[in-house]
Amino acid sequence: MDHNRLLLLFVRAPELGKVKTRLAEAVGPEVALEIYIHLLQHTRQVTEKLQTDKAVYFADAIVDDELWPKAIYQHHLQTHGDLGQKMQAAFEDAFAAGYSSVVIIGSDCKQLTQEIIEQAFDALQTHEVVIGPALDGGYYLLGMNKLYPELFQDKAWSSSTVFAETLYDIERLHLSHKLLPELSDVDHMEDVDFDWLAGSE
Repeated sequence: MDHNRLLLLFVRAPELGKVKTRLAEAVGPEVALEIYIHLLQHTRQVTEKLQTDKAVYFADAIVDDELWPKAIYQHHLQTHGDLGQKMQAAFEDAFAAGYSSVVIIGSDCKQLTQEIIEQAFDALQTHEVVIGPALDGGYYLLGMNKLYPELFQDKAWSSSTVFAETLYDIERLHLSHKLLPELSDVDHMEDVDFDWLAGSE
């Protein structure tokens, strides 16, 4: 176990009507909740065996359930503000705690694997920043060896410009960076693989 590395996971509690709201407009809140629970379970599967420390940051309230056992995952509450402010605060906490390599992911990417997360941490041995672009114009993973606040500021969060804006700042700051494979987040009906959903029941 490498205790110099920390994986941050940003999640929401699986509550009806409060998750995957854009997706729910097409499939209904019940199906959206089912999809989100499967995504949470997938995120647990690809992270639980990583040889790094792991911290789950809950959006509204800390949920002490079997999905995120405290023996494997630290439990924290996301701070107030927009997504950038919340992520910046989590990175600040991590570096203040003494971690030297920190990577953040969400729980929206069915294509994410343990190997890709390991690639991200490995990339931080030779690069200052690592980022995984999403097909919708955002990113599914961001990692760094020290805090670069500019990467979290002045972004149109939840828009198709987030990755481009972040990459612009990375290049403007002359940070060495590694791009991971482009993957798809599950935010809209066309992102959903219903065969996967049925097969995981």
